Parts: sequence; C-alpha cells; structure tokens
Amino acid sequence: MEILKKQPTSKAPADWFTGDVWWDVVYAGQEPSRARLNLVRFAPCARTDWHSHPLGQTLHIVSGTALIGGRDGTVIEAHPGDTIFTPPGEEHWHGAAPDAFMEHLALWEGRGDGSPETTWLEKVTDEHYNGPRTMTR
Repeated sequence: MEILKKQPTSKAPADWFTGDVWWDVVYAGQEPSRARLNLVRFAPCARTDWHSHPLGQTLHIVSGTALIGGRDGTVIEAHPGDTIFTPPGEEHWHGAAPDAFMEHLALWEGRGDGSPETTWLEKVTDEHYNGPRTMTR
C-alpha cells in the first residue's frame, strides 16, 4: 500500500475546452493499469469540446449542475451524486450549467496499445450547449 503523491492542479488547455476549466489528476495508472481518474472543475458555461473515448467514460457529479451532450442533440442535466456513462466511441461533451460552477470525477482508460485515450474534435457551439435538456431525476 502507498500514498500517491498529489500532482499540482492544472488549467485545462483551450484547445480542448471552452471557458475556465481546471483539473486534478487523482490517478494515472502505471502499466499494466490503464485507468485514469481526474477531478475536473468547470466555471459557469465552461465545457469540453466534442470528444470520444475508445473504452467509454464515466462521469460522477460532485457539485453543481452538469450538462452532458450527445450528437443526437440530447443534453442531460445531471446533479451531485449522479453518475453518467458514455459508451465506447460515443462523441459527447460535458460542462457546467450557466448559473454555477460544477465539479465531476472523470474516469476512463486507454487501450494500452499507444493509441489516444481521447479523440478530441471540434468546439461545442452555443446552439448545442443551449439545446433542450433531459433531467436525470
């Protein structure tokens, strides 16, 4: 058993996000583990770009209201305690609602073959971000 050294908080790159986003790497597994876990903090209206993960991604909402969007125009509104799974290869985005900060834990893994853990795509438009919402409750 060991206590892992905490890495410094990092500002998320503007190439992959809109607005102010910060993350803490909680866990970055060493081979043979391919698991990744980040605590991500989004300012109001901040969001990821469209992206996908070859093995899927799980988001657990810690605080605030999360918006998670899919290519079909669905925007799920999720709240603290909600857990959302996006299947392998599904293009999606996630971020904070306009009225408050949001934090989530993001869990994903790579294939272990050197291929990208995340495929980053284009920016999310305001039209997608402001699409009709589906509630988790």
